[in-house]
Amino acid sequence: MEPKTKERLIAFRKSNRRMPSRRMDIPTDKLTALHPEVLRKFTSDTGKIIPRRITGVSAWIHRRITREIKRSRALNLMP
Repeated sequence: MEPKTKERLIAFRKSNRRMPSRRMDIPTDKLTALHPEVLRKFTSDTGKIIPRRITGVSAWIHRRITREIKRSRALNLMP
């Protein structure tokens, strides 16, 4: 069954695309609020946290990254 419009077809393909390959190069012992240079890899230039579907990390690591970025912001180590 085809979607009714071209926009719906594009949206369907976007939502069903594959995740990028998993990243295994992340040092989990460095994922703390006191290491903002590692956490900056997961934020954009404007300071937003890059989503998991783009970075390719697992869900539990992404939750940990998010938590540590927020802690680092609270300590004024990251903007």
